[in-house]
Amino acid sequence: MNKKLEIEDKKYFSISEVSKILDLKAHTLRFWEKEFKNLNPMTRKGNRRYYQREDILMADKIKSLLQVDGLTISGAKKSLDSSKEALTSTIHSKEILDDLDKILTGLK
Repeated sequence: MNKKLEIEDKKYFSISEVSKILDLKAHTLRFWEKEFKNLNPMTRKGNRRYYQREDILMADKIKSLLQVDGLTISGAKKSLDSSKEALTSTIHSKEILDDLDKILTGLK
């Protein structure tokens, strides 16, 4: 995440393509899939992995947490979980505000 990723405009990417995009070894990506539940590419025949744009961005986030921020694997997991909780909380807050807005509109 320290530089802008250049991701082709296509739906699925092989593990070798993602390795080149992120400058990582394929075995590192496979290891991260086991360690981080947030990184979950599709698998098809023969356990071939198919990454989508969101998977690549998540792998880049993990790379940044581990290599740039210097977090351990457990620290990176906690960071990802806390950012997910913050996003969920923000979405929930927006839903509450929308509901309150509807109530106020109905009272007018």
